[in-house]
Amino acid sequence: MLKHLINFYRVSLPKPCEEESLSSAKRKRKQLQWSTFLSATFGYGMYYVCRLSLNVVKKPIVEEGIFSETELGIIGSVLFFTYAIGKFTNGFLADRSNINRFMTTGLLVTALVNLALGFTHSFLLFTVMWGISGWFQSMGAASCVVGLSRWFTDKERGSYYGFWSASHNIGEALTFIIVATVVSSFGWRYGFLGAGLTGLLGALVVWQFFHDTPQSKGLPPTGAKEEKTDANDFNKAQKQILLMPAIWILALSSAFMYISRYAVNSWGVFYLQAQKGYSTLDASLIISISSVCGIIGTMFSGVISDKFFGGHRNLPALIFGLMDVAALCLFLLVPGVHFWLDALAMVLFGLGIGVLICFLGGLMAVDIAPRNASGAALGVVGIASYIGAGLQDVMSGILIEGNKTMVNGVERYDFTYINWFWIGAAVLSVLLALLVWNAKANDT
Repeated sequence: MLKHLINFYRVSLPKPCEEESLSSAKRKRKQLQWSTFLSATFGYGMYYVCRLSLNVVKKPIVEEGIFSETELGIIGSVLFFTYAIGKFTNGFLADRSNINRFMTTGLLVTALVNLALGFTHSFLLFTVMWGISGWFQSMGAASCVVGLSRWFTDKERGSYYGFWSASHNIGEALTFIIVATVVSSFGWRYGFLGAGLTGLLGALVVWQFFHDTPQSKGLPPTGAKEEKTDANDFNKAQKQILLMPAIWILALSSAFMYISRYAVNSWGVFYLQAQKGYSTLDASLIISISSVCGIIGTMFSGVISDKFFGGHRNLPALIFGLMDVAALCLFLLVPGVHFWLDALAMVLFGLGIGVLICFLGGLMAVDIAPRNASGAALGVVGIASYIGAGLQDVMSGILIEGNKTMVNGVERYDFTYINWFWIGAAVLSVLLALLVWNAKANDT
């Protein structure tokens, strides 16, 4: 049984190259490249719909007395940590897998979990199922990155990677359009149903249009030479990843970048309300500017490095990293209420963090990794990033609550320590990225 399962997910066997004209072969490759890229972008967006469904239905679940806020917090954290572990393990597995089947399986399981959750009232069962969903959720990014590595050359990959990285923003938008509309009309149970059906649609698209390797379609491999696909070759390449100091330095750099990213995402509205006296609506509007600009930064990050920096990511990573530091200083250290100044800070922060998510969050590691170990490289960076994000939430909460005082019955906060914690994380991210300044893009 296990042998059949392993064989089912094994990398596809190559087909003999068809005898056809050069122009016909180029046209076929281009069609399959676009098919793989678009299905990866759409499919990963559907992963996000299934991942964020719980965020939309929390309030009605509490109002019906199904779970308390504390229980929902525990449930959410379980997905967060199983996802972090999965980012590491599934990155290694994706390198060795038929990514069409691998990605389809992950989306299918998380969709089925969503379908079941609408009928689940047991806290323990709900937690276990959401945790399982988190691990299968992590199969999506690894499959997509391996797919981009297999189908695109180093000089092409940055542009496509940047546009693909915006898929999570697409998923977030679809979540609030589809799931929120269903919940408002029919109740929270149908919200999970809507997310699950959307996930099933995504799984069908991935199964049909997301291709494994060029060789499996009768095309020559991407790049100058063909990589072997035997177990010894994968073991050697993935061991090489674990022994590369540059990969671990990038992982730490990404972890600090995720601290600053999730600090603003998780606590930005709270900060603007407590420190500067903004209303909930105005504070939310300012922070949302960062998210919108993040889409722009992510989508064009690869194009910027490929077209203007010859495929090298180090200089643009430095430029946009310094932009993030400047934006946080503008946002956190300028006293008083200045709406347009805070909005400008979020424009700069969103653009910068969008680029860094693409570069430090995976692309730079993929560039310097062997092509047949790109999933492993993403796994190392991914687990460090999400551990950083999780630790940030704990540390920010401790620092905020620990510096709270009551003055005439009114809560007052001293954000001095939190300001420098967030800015310091952004600075460390830039400094660590500089340590891999001389890392060369992989040419094999």
